[in-house]
Amino acid sequence: MDGNVRWAKKRLLPRSLGHREGVKTIDRVADEVFSRGIEYLTLYAFSTENWNRPEDEVSGLLGLFKKYLKKNIPLLVEKKVRLNILGDTSVLDDETLKLINEAYEKTSELKKGTLNICFNYGGRSELVRAVQSLKNKDDITERDITDALYTSGMPDPDIMIRTGGEHRISNFLLYQLAYTEIYFIDTLWPDFTAEDLDKVLADYGNTDRRYGRVK
Repeated sequence: MDGNVRWAKKRLLPRSLGHREGVKTIDRVADEVFSRGIEYLTLYAFSTENWNRPEDEVSGLLGLFKKYLKKNIPLLVEKKVRLNILGDTSVLDDETLKLINEAYEKTSELKKGTLNICFNYGGRSELVRAVQSLKNKDDITERDITDALYTSGMPDPDIMIRTGGEHRISNFLLYQLAYTEIYFIDTLWPDFTAEDLDKVLADYGNTDRRYGRVK
């Protein structure tokens, strides 16, 4: 979800307002995704590298995450959407951890869709965590690694969209993206629309996914 700060700068607004607008966009895009029958949506909200941003910006992002949970747990229940937080949550404060546990308790059995929010997440740290959990196991297989990831039990992504015009994956789902179709688009995240989504889905629908095989 890249481009919040640039969205704010274009409008001569504080960086924090760009992040707030980005949070508002989550609900709108999630509704569009799940209404199209897509079962999983994974959003990269806060990376392990984002701690290096200015202290006030980090504090603001943590606060927005907490507000999002407070506001959206009832909405997720209403919309029958399951919530997962992918990443190292051990560094979060007790109130935020309590909200995450509440979300798990209230949404774990819901089936309309699964919303994954990557918070304090990094693909490399995820792989380190997986390897450490398997260090006493012999003959490690791809299935073992898959089961040790935060995304255990979920399919690998079919599509990755990065908004904001940058052409890199920035430590996002490094293992899971092996055969994902990747789309880099110029639209800033707060400006992302249903039309942007449908353009990607239309292109994906015409893609011949061979997974290394010859057809």
